[in-house]
Amino acid sequence: MTTPVCTSASTAATPATQTLPYPSFSSYVRARQPVLLRTARSLTANPSDAEDLLQTALTKTYVAWERIEDHRALDGYVRRALLNTRTSQWRKRKVDEFVCEELPEPEPVPGEDDTAEQQALHDAMWRAIMKLPDRQRAMVVLRYYEDLSEVQTAEVLGVSVGTVKSAVSRALGKLREDPELGLVR
Repeated sequence: MTTPVCTSASTAATPATQTLPYPSFSSYVRARQPVLLRTARSLTANPSDAEDLLQTALTKTYVAWERIEDHRALDGYVRRALLNTRTSQWRKRKVDEFVCEELPEPEPVPGEDDTAEQQALHDAMWRAIMKLPDRQRAMVVLRYYEDLSEVQTAEVLGVSVGTVKSAVSRALGKLREDPELGLVR
Protein backbone atom coordinates (compact mmCIF):
# COMPACT_ATOMS: atom_id res chain seq x y z
CA MET A 1 0.00 0.00 0.00
CA THR A 2 1.32 3.47 -0.86
CA THR A 3 1.00 6.44 1.35
CA PRO A 4 0.15 9.75 -0.24
CA VAL A 5 2.87 12.43 0.13
CA CYS A 6 1.95 16.06 0.03
CA THR A 7 4.40 18.36 -1.73
CA SER A 8 4.24 22.03 -2.48
CA ALA A 9 3.73 23.22 -6.02
CA SER A 10 7.17 24.84 -6.27
CA THR A 11 9.11 21.71 -5.34
CA ALA A 12 6.99 19.49 -7.56
CA ALA A 13 7.69 21.59 -10.65
CA THR A 14 11.49 21.43 -10.32
CA PRO A 15 13.12 18.07 -9.65
CA ALA A 16 15.52 18.10 -6.71
CA THR A 17 18.33 16.55 -8.77
CA GLN A 18 18.46 19.40 -11.33
CA THR A 19 20.43 22.45 -10.24
CA LEU A 20 20.93 25.33 -12.60
CA PRO A 21 24.57 26.40 -12.90
CA TYR A 22 23.45 29.98 -13.60
CA PRO A 23 20.28 30.97 -11.78
CA SER A 24 19.83 34.09 -13.89
CA PHE A 25 20.97 35.56 -17.17
CA SER A 26 22.85 38.37 -15.46
CA SER A 27 24.85 35.94 -13.32
CA TYR A 28 25.77 34.00 -16.44
CA VAL A 29 26.95 37.15 -18.22
CA ARG A 30 29.00 38.29 -15.20
CA ALA A 31 30.69 34.91 -14.94
CA ARG A 32 31.35 34.18 -18.61
CA GLN A 33 31.75 37.59 -20.30
CA PRO A 34 35.59 37.63 -20.41
CA VAL A 35 35.71 34.19 -22.07
CA LEU A 36 32.97 35.05 -24.53
CA LEU A 37 34.62 38.38 -25.36
CA ARG A 38 37.83 36.56 -26.26
CA THR A 39 35.82 34.37 -28.63
CA ALA A 40 34.20 37.46 -30.19
CA ARG A 41 37.63 39.11 -30.61
CA SER A 42 38.84 36.08 -32.51
CA LEU A 43 35.99 36.59 -34.98
CA THR A 44 36.62 40.29 -35.67
CA ALA A 45 39.63 42.47 -36.27
CA ASN A 46 38.43 45.43 -34.23
CA PRO A 47 37.93 45.18 -30.42
CA SER A 48 34.95 47.54 -30.57
CA ASP A 49 33.30 45.37 -33.20
CA ALA A 50 33.93 42.35 -30.97
CA GLU A 51 32.10 44.03 -28.08
CA ASP A 52 29.17 44.86 -30.36
CA LEU A 53 29.11 41.31 -31.68
CA LEU A 54 29.05 39.89 -28.15
CA GLN A 55 26.23 42.23 -27.12
CA THR A 56 24.17 41.14 -30.11
CA ALA A 57 24.75 37.47 -29.35
CA LEU A 58 23.90 37.99 -25.67
CA THR A 59 20.70 39.77 -26.67
CA LYS A 60 19.70 36.76 -28.76
CA THR A 61 20.56 34.49 -25.84
CA TYR A 62 18.48 36.59 -23.45
CA VAL A 63 15.46 36.39 -25.75
CA ALA A 64 15.80 32.57 -25.84
CA TRP A 65 16.76 32.19 -22.15
CA GLU A 66 13.54 30.47 -21.12
CA ARG A 67 13.60 28.10 -24.10
CA ILE A 68 17.14 26.85 -23.46
CA GLU A 69 16.66 23.52 -21.74
CA ASP A 70 20.21 22.67 -20.72
CA HIS A 71 21.85 25.68 -19.09
CA ARG A 72 25.09 23.76 -18.86
CA ALA A 73 25.47 24.20 -22.63
CA LEU A 74 25.03 27.98 -22.61
CA ASP A 75 28.57 28.69 -23.81
CA GLY A 76 27.98 26.61 -26.91
CA TYR A 77 24.68 28.39 -27.52
CA VAL A 78 26.31 31.83 -27.22
CA ARG A 79 29.27 30.81 -29.37
CA ARG A 80 26.90 29.60 -32.07
CA ALA A 81 25.01 32.92 -31.80
CA LEU A 82 28.34 34.78 -32.14
CA LEU A 83 29.28 32.82 -35.22
CA ASN A 84 25.87 33.13 -36.85
CA THR A 85 25.70 36.85 -36.15
CA ARG A 86 29.19 37.43 -37.54
CA THR A 87 28.34 35.42 -40.66
CA SER A 88 25.18 37.48 -41.16
CA GLN A 89 27.16 40.71 -40.77
CA TRP A 90 29.72 39.52 -43.28
CA ARG A 91 27.04 38.62 -45.81
CA LYS A 92 25.28 41.96 -45.40
CA ARG A 93 28.41 44.09 -45.70
CA LYS A 94 28.20 46.98 -48.09
CA VAL A 95 30.42 46.86 -51.15
CA ASP A 96 32.01 50.25 -51.75
CA GLU A 97 33.74 49.37 -55.02
CA PHE A 98 32.12 49.99 -58.35
CA VAL A 99 33.30 49.02 -61.82
CA CYS A 100 33.89 52.00 -64.08
CA GLU A 101 35.56 52.77 -67.40
CA GLU A 102 38.00 55.34 -66.04
CA LEU A 103 39.72 55.29 -62.68
CA PRO A 104 38.89 58.34 -60.61
CA GLU A 105 42.26 59.87 -59.81
CA PRO A 106 42.48 62.89 -57.54
CA GLU A 107 43.47 66.13 -59.18
CA PRO A 108 47.07 67.04 -58.41
CA VAL A 109 47.39 69.73 -55.78
CA PRO A 110 49.57 72.64 -56.94
CA GLY A 111 52.87 72.73 -55.08
CA GLU A 112 52.67 69.07 -54.13
CA ASP A 113 55.18 67.05 -56.14
CA ASP A 114 55.19 63.38 -56.91
CA THR A 115 57.16 61.37 -54.34
CA ALA A 116 59.19 59.63 -57.04
CA GLU A 117 60.04 63.00 -58.58
CA GLN A 118 61.11 64.34 -55.19
CA GLN A 119 63.36 61.32 -54.68
CA ALA A 120 64.89 61.75 -58.15
CA LEU A 121 65.62 65.42 -57.39
CA HIS A 122 67.11 64.47 -54.02
CA ASP A 123 69.39 61.86 -55.61
CA ALA A 124 70.48 64.21 -58.39
CA MET A 125 71.23 66.94 -55.86
CA TRP A 126 73.44 64.63 -53.79
CA ARG A 127 75.32 63.44 -56.87
CA ALA A 128 75.95 67.08 -57.84
CA ILE A 129 77.06 67.96 -54.29
CA MET A 130 79.46 65.00 -54.28
CA LYS A 131 81.15 66.51 -57.39
CA LEU A 132 82.08 69.67 -55.43
CA PRO A 133 85.54 70.01 -53.84
CA ASP A 134 85.65 68.86 -50.20
CA ARG A 135 85.78 72.35 -48.68
CA GLN A 136 82.89 73.71 -50.77
CA ARG A 137 80.88 70.53 -50.13
CA ALA A 138 81.39 70.90 -46.36
CA MET A 139 80.26 74.54 -46.45
CA VAL A 140 77.15 73.80 -48.54
CA VAL A 141 76.16 70.90 -46.29
CA LEU A 142 76.67 72.89 -43.08
CA ARG A 143 74.98 75.97 -44.48
CA TYR A 144 71.92 74.44 -46.17
CA TYR A 145 71.46 70.89 -44.88
CA GLU A 146 72.46 71.52 -41.28
CA ASP A 147 70.88 75.00 -41.45
CA LEU A 148 73.80 76.78 -39.78
CA SER A 149 74.34 80.50 -40.24
CA GLU A 150 77.39 81.85 -42.07
CA VAL A 151 78.98 82.74 -38.74
CA GLN A 152 78.36 79.27 -37.27
CA THR A 153 79.69 77.60 -40.44
CA ALA A 154 82.84 79.74 -40.27
CA GLU A 155 83.33 78.79 -36.58
CA VAL A 156 82.89 75.06 -37.26
CA LEU A 157 85.36 75.08 -40.15
CA GLY A 158 87.77 77.60 -38.57
CA VAL A 159 87.64 80.07 -41.48
CA SER A 160 86.42 83.63 -41.88
CA VAL A 161 82.83 84.55 -42.68
CA GLY A 162 83.96 86.05 -46.01
CA THR A 163 85.55 82.73 -46.99
CA VAL A 164 82.27 80.93 -46.28
CA LYS A 165 80.31 83.48 -48.34
CA SER A 166 82.61 83.29 -51.36
CA ALA A 167 83.01 79.48 -51.27
CA VAL A 168 79.25 78.90 -50.95
CA SER A 169 78.60 81.34 -53.79
CA ARG A 170 81.05 79.49 -56.08
CA ALA A 171 79.54 76.12 -55.05
CA LEU A 172 75.99 77.29 -55.82
CA GLY A 173 77.20 78.53 -59.22
CA LYS A 174 78.63 75.07 -59.98
CA LEU A 175 75.38 73.43 -58.88
CA ARG A 176 73.35 75.73 -61.16
CA GLU A 177 75.54 74.72 -64.10
CA ASP A 178 75.37 70.97 -63.38
CA PRO A 179 73.71 69.32 -66.40
CA GLU A 180 72.05 66.61 -64.29
CA LEU A 181 70.22 69.20 -62.16
CA GLY A 182 69.20 71.09 -65.30
CA LEU A 183 67.20 68.04 -66.48
CA VAL A 184 65.31 67.77 -63.21
CA ARG A 185 64.20 71.41 -63.19
